[in-house]
Amino acid sequence: MHGVVQLPGSKSITNRGLVLAALATGPSMLARPLMARDTRLMVEALRVLGTQIDETADAWQVFPRQLSGPGSIDCGLAGTVMRFVPPVSALAAGRIDFDGDAAARQRPLGPMLAALRTLGVAVQPSTDRLPFWLDAAGAVRGGSVSLDASASSQFVSGLLLSGARFDTGLDVRSDGKPVPSLPHIEMTVAMLRQRGIIVDDSEPSRWRVLPGEIAPLSFEVEPDLSNAAPFLAAAVVTGGEVTIAGWPAQTTQPGDRLRDIFEQFGAGVRRDAAGLTVTGPQRIGAVDLDLHEVGELTPVIAAVAAVACGPSYLRGIAHLRGHETDRLAALAGELTRLGCQVTAGSDTLHIRPRRLTGATLQTYADHRIAQAAAVLGLVVPGVRIVDVATTAKTHPGFVESWLALLR
Repeated sequence: MHGVVQLPGSKSITNRGLVLAALATGPSMLARPLMARDTRLMVEALRVLGTQIDETADAWQVFPRQLSGPGSIDCGLAGTVMRFVPPVSALAAGRIDFDGDAAARQRPLGPMLAALRTLGVAVQPSTDRLPFWLDAAGAVRGGSVSLDASASSQFVSGLLLSGARFDTGLDVRSDGKPVPSLPHIEMTVAMLRQRGIIVDDSEPSRWRVLPGEIAPLSFEVEPDLSNAAPFLAAAVVTGGEVTIAGWPAQTTQPGDRLRDIFEQFGAGVRRDAAGLTVTGPQRIGAVDLDLHEVGELTPVIAAVAAVACGPSYLRGIAHLRGHETDRLAALAGELTRLGCQVTAGSDTLHIRPRRLTGATLQTYADHRIAQAAAVLGLVVPGVRIVDVATTAKTHPGFVESWLALLR
C-alpha cells in the first residue's frame, strides 16, 4: 500500500464545535467539518432545539437561537449525541425525548443522567439507558456534581460543554476509577478556553467551569487522526508507505499518539510539510501498550498485533466494552475466527499471532471493527467483511480512499 490520504474532519472536534456554536452569543462557521452520520445526527439534534444550521459544500454555518422544546432527538449510535445533547436540552423549555438505535440502548448513560438530576434537571424515567426524556425548565442552576466517569470521558465533556451556560457554572468531580480518554476532556477544555470560558482543571479528576458567555468562533476542523489508523496500519502490515496529508503540528486529538505506537511496532515515522508518513518495517515487532487514554485506536492496533512477530498486550481498555459494541469481545471473537490466539481479560487483550486463514468477519455496526478487518484483509487471503459501509459513521469515503491506495 502506497499513497497519500486526505482525511475528513475530526468527529470529536466537529461535534464539540457544533454544540459550542449553538450555545454561543453569535454566529459561527465550521469549515471542512466531518459530514457523516454521527455529526449529522448532532446537527439534527441541535435543530430540534431551535438552532439554525445552514450547510454549504464544505462548511456548516451555525446561528444560535433561543433553545426550546418540545422535540424528539435521534441519537443513532453516536455517543457524543447521547452524552453532549442532554445538558444542552436542559437549557431549553419543554419535554425533550431521546432514543437511538437498538445497540445504543445498551450504552452506559447513568452517571451523566444522575449528574443532571443532581443539578435539578427533571429526567424521566429513573433509568440509566436510552430511551429517556427531559422536562426542561429553560435554565439549569449549576453547582457541584460527583460522578463515576470511568466508563466514558464523554460524561465529563458533555457536562463541561454546557456548564458555562448554567446559572452558577459547574464543578465536576470524577470519583470512580481513572477516567479513560483524558485527551478528549483536554480537547473539550481547550475548545472552551478558545471561546473565552474560564476552566480550572488544576486538580486531578476535577474540572470547574465559570459561568460566562460563549464567544462565537469560526474555524477549520482538523483532519480526524483516529481515522488515520487503518491507513497507516496498512503501510505497516504491507511494508508500504502511506502519508496522511495535513497532519497538524500541534493537536489535542488522541490519534496523534499513532506516531509513537507505530514506531513501537518497528515502523518508520516522519512528519514534514507533506503530512505524517509511515513506512512499514521488514519485521513487525510485538508491543505492550497501555491504551487507556486512546482506546478508540485499539481495534486497528489489535489487527496489527495479530500479524506481529510475537505476543502483544493491550491494556487499560475496559471502557471499550461500552462502545458501539463490546469491542473486546468482538475483537477476540473475530481474531480467533482467523486463527489468532486471543485472550480477553476485564480490561486487556493478550494477542498471540498464529498462521491466519481467511474468514468472513462481522463488524457489529462498529466502524472501528470494520477498519480493523480491512487491515487484516490486506495480508490474510480470503477475508470478507460484513457491512464495511458502517465505516461511513465517521469516514464516508473510507472504501474509496482504501481502494485508491490499492491501485
